[in-house]
Amino acid sequence: MGLRTYIIKRTVYSFLLILFVLIINFIIFELMPGDPMALFANQARLGGKEMTEEMMKLWGFGEPMHVKLGRYIYNMLTGTLFWLDPLIGTDFSKNFGISYFTNRYISLEISERLLNTLLLVGASTIFAIMIGIILGVLAAHKRGSTFDNLSVIASLTTFSLPSFWMGMVFLLTFAFRLGWFPSGRTTSFSAINPPPNIFVDLADRIYHLFLPVLVLTLFMYGSFLLLTRATMMESLTEDYILTAKAKGLKERTILFKHALKNASLPLITNAAIAIGTILSGAIITEQVFNYPGLGWWTWKAISWSDYPVLHTIFYLTALCVIAANFIADLLYGVVDPRIKYG
Repeated sequence: MGLRTYIIKRTVYSFLLILFVLIINFIIFELMPGDPMALFANQARLGGKEMTEEMMKLWGFGEPMHVKLGRYIYNMLTGTLFWLDPLIGTDFSKNFGISYFTNRYISLEISERLLNTLLLVGASTIFAIMIGIILGVLAAHKRGSTFDNLSVIASLTTFSLPSFWMGMVFLLTFAFRLGWFPSGRTTSFSAINPPPNIFVDLADRIYHLFLPVLVLTLFMYGSFLLLTRATMMESLTEDYILTAKAKGLKERTILFKHALKNASLPLITNAAIAIGTILSGAIITEQVFNYPGLGWWTWKAISWSDYPVLHTIFYLTALCVIAANFIADLLYGVVDPRIKYG
C-alpha cells in the first residue's frame, strides 16, 4: 500500500470517525437533564404564541428524533464548508444554527471570538512546545545535573498547580498591586472605535495577552519538557550517537539533528493533540482574566444551556483533533524514513 492509498483509506476512516463523533455528540445533549424549550421557547419570554411557534420551528423543538439527528449531521457537515461560500454563492456558515440565548447566528458569534482564542491559546501552545522541547533536550543532555533537577522540579510544579490559581496570583501581583498589566481584556478599541493603525492594535493585544499567555505557557510546557527528556534519554544511549561523537560532530548537531529527530514521534503526537484542541479555548483561564474567547463563550453557553453553541464548539474541536492526528500520521513518515505506508 503506497502513500496515496494510505491517504485515501485514512480519509475514509476520518470521515466515519467524524460521523461517529456527531452521533455521540447529539445523543449526549439529547440525554442531558433539563428542558431548553421551557427556558427559551416559552410565551412569557418571546411575547406571544405566534412568536413561540416560529422559534420552536426554527430551533426544531418537538420534531422526531431521527429528523433532528439527520438535520443536525447535515448542518454540521455543510457548516464546515463555509470556505466554499464565495465560490458557489451559498452561506453554509449559517447552518451551524442560532444561539438560544442571543438569537444570533453561531457562525457570527464564533467569528467575533475566534481571533482572540487563536492568539491566546495558539501563542501559548507554540511557546509551550518550543520551550518544553528545548529545555527537555538540554535536561536530557545534562541528566543528573543541577539544571536537570531544577528543570524537572519546575515543570512538575507548574504542571501540577491549578491554572486558575496561577492566574489569580498573577493578577493580584502584576495587575492589582504593581499595576503593570490589565486585569482583563478591557480596551477602548472596537469596531466602532478602531485603532489608528495596526501597530497600536498589536501593542494593545500584547499588553492584554501577556499575563494569560504566561499562565497557559507555564501550565503546558511541563508535559513537553518531561516527554522530551524521557524520549531523548533513550535516544542518547543508542549506538549511532556514539558514532556521531566519534566523528567529532558538534554537540548541538548531535542533540537536535540526530537524537531529537529520532525521539520526535511521541512529541509530534502530543503537539498534534495540543494544537487540535486550540479551538476549545482555555475555559478557566479566560474566565479568570475575563478574556472574550471561545472558552469564555463556551462557559457562558454551559451556564445558559445553549445547546446549539455547545454542539458546534464540541464538533469543531473534535474535527480539529481528527485533522491534527491525520497530519501527524503523515509527518511520521517524513521524520522517520523507516516508517512505510504499506
